[in-house]
Amino acid sequence: MTLPPPLAAPLLELRQLCMTRIDPSQIAGSSPERLIPEIERMLTEIANERRMQLNAREQHQLALELVDDMLGLGPLQPLLDDDSIADIMVNGPHRVFVERRGQLTLAAVQFRDNQHIAGIAQRIAAGIGRRVDESSPMVDARLPDGSRVNIVFPPLALDGPCLSIRKFSRKAIDFAKLVELGSMPAGAARILEIAARCRLNVLISGGTGSGKTTLLNAMSRLIDHGERVITVEDAAELQLQQPHVVRLETRPASLEGRGEVTQRDLVRNALRMRPDRIIIGEVRGPEAFDMLQAMNTGHDGSMSTIHANNTRDALTRTENMVQMGNLGLAPRAIRMQMASALNIVIQAERHRDGIRRVTQITEICGLEGDVFILNDIFQFEFGGETHDGRITGHYKVSRARSAFHDRLSYFGLDRAWASALEEAER
Repeated sequence: MTLPPPLAAPLLELRQLCMTRIDPSQIAGSSPERLIPEIERMLTEIANERRMQLNAREQHQLALELVDDMLGLGPLQPLLDDDSIADIMVNGPHRVFVERRGQLTLAAVQFRDNQHIAGIAQRIAAGIGRRVDESSPMVDARLPDGSRVNIVFPPLALDGPCLSIRKFSRKAIDFAKLVELGSMPAGAARILEIAARCRLNVLISGGTGSGKTTLLNAMSRLIDHGERVITVEDAAELQLQQPHVVRLETRPASLEGRGEVTQRDLVRNALRMRPDRIIIGEVRGPEAFDMLQAMNTGHDGSMSTIHANNTRDALTRTENMVQMGNLGLAPRAIRMQMASALNIVIQAERHRDGIRRVTQITEICGLEGDVFILNDIFQFEFGGETHDGRITGHYKVSRARSAFHDRLSYFGLDRAWASALEEAER
């Protein structure tokens, strides 16, 4: 993709002159639609005064950039408005990459310099009451639409400020949409719908960008509106539709090293808030123990995500995280708690064709000695690829009687479960 040429010196001068004439109090609360014509008129006046040559295209483009800088997020704004973009990565003023349909490309936008990137990053951090500078060079933040932002400043980022933005679709994605996108077959989607409705405890596993949070959002749409749901996240990004949701978010320590509130603190506090379900955006540390405690003490239907390569690895990682905060617990005691608490582990992967697929749905049946007994209800088996690079394959289905069959019967969903497995085998 060809990058736009940098602004010529006269246009940079024109930009600076225009900025000095803008009254911040007058633009507060203005919409871009009203402000753009006013900025264009101001640019015309300044160009005439200075006897600068300015054509209509340059005038409109410069006005758009100025308005994006004042009301939006500068060069990032057009990328944020583009629904086809899933990720935005700023590596430098002239190196902005985007992901569309699983493929990375260089975007046709530029920042003026590193200071321009720093200003945008600081505006994002300030929007949620955090700060980022050389003394506090890393921060996780979010945008008003729920998109997740990670910012790294010098001296940690050697070549200047870096931003990584994980966008989320403005349209809520449900299981029907995931089936349409090729993420899973209809039978697997029906199994996950039943798992959510009959309050199974679910752990969603996968790598970065594999679609874990999208899948968690899809499952959460099936939670009954009469239930009280508490969410715990590092950076709030879940999009729950229920009316009775309490959202909790961690807080980093201040520059003096005080005031930190961790996910473990929030999970422990959530247990005192009379939740029906607790949803942890991503388990990554000692809070794994408190998550298992919640699942084992009547908070059925709780969910979380974890980074792991397959469903068995997800259980190993969970066990390691429990040991991080509870060094006195024996490994077998931890595994017994896990086998009692967790019902299903779902593995999501982003394949090389750009499609995010559910590759495993695994049931935890119990322990045999110190080893988990697992049943892969669904497992994707690679078949090949088409001439246009799309991966093909099929799902191997297990018809073994479920360890939570009694729960399915209690909710009247045992026949629906069997029907979904039959449908998947066809």
